[in-house]
Amino acid sequence: MAATPNFDPAPIFKYLGLPDSYEPNPRTAPIDFLHRHVRTLPPHLLKLFSANTTPKQRTVVPAIRNRRLKYIQSNPPEFAIANAKSTWPALWEGRERPGKEQAQEEKEWAEKEFLGDGKQQVGKLGNLLGGYEEEREFERIKTIRRQRAEYIESLPEEDEDTDDEEEAEAAQKAAVQEPSPAETEDMFLRLIKERFIYGFLESVDYDKVDWDERWDEDLDRDAEERWFDDEEES
Repeated sequence: MAATPNFDPAPIFKYLGLPDSYEPNPRTAPIDFLHRHVRTLPPHLLKLFSANTTPKQRTVVPAIRNRRLKYIQSNPPEFAIANAKSTWPALWEGRERPGKEQAQEEKEWAEKEFLGDGKQQVGKLGNLLGGYEEEREFERIKTIRRQRAEYIESLPEEDEDTDDEEEAEAAQKAAVQEPSPAETEDMFLRLIKERFIYGFLESVDYDKVDWDERWDEDLDRDAEERWFDDEEES
């Protein structure tokens, strides 16, 4: 791994009482260094490693991967189904029109918080704002999905000798019964949680989890092993 020019390991060496010649060096071999010292460094020093490592690279450090799992088990709001569908619409394969949750929130705000005379007028305003919010969210998600589709279409085509395999795979998928809405949501949540743990999820703050030692507390080892076992089987 190439060294990051602006990464200064001096504060880390000073905190741990290590010589400048210590190996693995946190500047040139940050992942190896984290393997050994991630649990002994405080968050303000661990954050320095955001400059020379990526979330995907840090996944190989068991302590960091376990922190992400512990965070997921705490049911953070960004992984609630409504928020997740809005944040990662390209990963959502449900059939309902997106933006309904946001439209309902806008309508409820107008009905409960808007200062004005007349319940009927406020109700009309709520419906109007709800409709606007649904349209905005729908257009945003359409744009994201269109951009993703354009990117996939721009990728080079595979060799023709893979056509038979693809057709067989498509036939096999078609034979599988379409999942229910609840099953679709479960699979979606499972997907984004897996992508988060393994460092592939976009639009998420990994630093607040990877460098936070509180996620080391009360780690359920049995639950951890079951989660990763289930992931491998699926």
